[in-house]
Amino acid sequence: MTERIISIADERYQRLPPHVPAPHEIPAGPPTDRLGRRLHDLRISVTDRCNFRCTYCMPKSVFGADYAFLPQSSLLSFEEIERLVRIFIEHGVEKIRLTGGEPLLRRHVERLIEKLARLQTRQGQPLDITLTTNGSLLARKARALRDAGLQRVTVSLDAIDDAVFRQMNDVDFPVADVLEGIAAAAAAGLAPIKVNMVVKRGVNDAQIVPTARHFRGSGHILRFIEFMDVGASNGWQMDDVLPSAEVIARIHAAFPLRSLEANYQGEVAERWAYQDGQGEIGVISSVTRPFCAGCTRARLSTEGRLYTCLFADRGHDLRALLRSDHDDAQIARAIAHLWLGRDDRYSEIRSAQTAALRKIEMSYIGG
Repeated sequence: MTERIISIADERYQRLPPHVPAPHEIPAGPPTDRLGRRLHDLRISVTDRCNFRCTYCMPKSVFGADYAFLPQSSLLSFEEIERLVRIFIEHGVEKIRLTGGEPLLRRHVERLIEKLARLQTRQGQPLDITLTTNGSLLARKARALRDAGLQRVTVSLDAIDDAVFRQMNDVDFPVADVLEGIAAAAAAGLAPIKVNMVVKRGVNDAQIVPTARHFRGSGHILRFIEFMDVGASNGWQMDDVLPSAEVIARIHAAFPLRSLEANYQGEVAERWAYQDGQGEIGVISSVTRPFCAGCTRARLSTEGRLYTCLFADRGHDLRALLRSDHDDAQIARAIAHLWLGRDDRYSEIRSAQTAALRKIEMSYIGG
C-alpha cells in the first residue's frame, strides 16, 4: 500500500523561529491585527495523539498504526506552556482552552491546569480555563481536573445512537462511556458542560433531533458544528455540509426555539433557547455564516508552533525562542509582531480553490 503523506509532516519538523523586532518597532499595549481584532483566546494543543479515529478528523487511512506521532522530547513542557501563557496574558489573553488530539492522553495534565489556574489576567481576574475532550477518559479524570482548577469542559459527541457513534469514532467506542464521563464532569462541578456535535450530511444528520431530545432539560448546552474543510485528510466537499439553518429548522419543528443574544463579543456559536425553558442549543456555522470578523483566537501546537487561524498553512516556531537565550520581552515582541501582521479570514473567502489548498490538520492544533 502506498503511504499517504499529509501536510503536517514537514511542518512539524521545520525550525523557523519568528522574527524578534526591536523594542521601538512594537507599539505599547495589547496588539490588534490588521482587521482590528484583539488577541483574547489561546487554544493550546497538549498532545497530537488521540484514541479515536473520527473520519472527519483523524481517519485511519492517514493516522494508522504506523503513523509517527511527535516524540515526548518535542512537546512543550508544562513549564514552557506556563511561560508562554504568562506572555500571552500581557497581550490581552483571558481565556485558555486545552485541546489535542485528546488532551486527557497527556500524562499529568492536571499539573498543567494547576499552574495555569494560579495565573491572572491583566485586570487581576482568574483566567478562564476550559478543556475540550472526546470524553473517553473523563469519568476517571473529572474530579482531579476540577480539583486542579479546571472550570468548564466541552465534550465531543457526534451521535446519541450507539451504532452511529461507534461508526463515527471508528474505534468501536461506546456512547454510554462518553455519557458516563459527562455525568462525572457535571457531578464534579465542571459546568456548564458544552457538547459538540459535528454534523456531516448523510452520515449523522439523522441524529440531530434525537441528540437534542436527549440533552433537553439536562442543563448541558448542545452545539452543532458544520463539517469544515480543516486539513487535507478528511475528504471535505461542500455537498457533505448541512447548513446550520437546516439544523435549527429540524429542531424547531420538534421543539420550538427562540434566538438568544451572544454572551460576549466574538462568541462563535449562535445561541437558541427552547421556548418551553428546557435549556439552549448552539450552532457554529464556519462554512455558511463565517465569523472571521470577530475572531480573537490564536492556537499553539503541542510542540510550540503558533497559528493565527484554524485554516493556516504554516505556524511560527515559538519553541525555538523558548529553548534559546531569548527572554520574555523578546518573545513577547515576536508574538506581538505576528499578531499585528495577521489578516486571516479564510472562511470569508472560502472557495473550491481555497478548500483544496494545503492546510494544517485540526488534530494537530485543536478545533
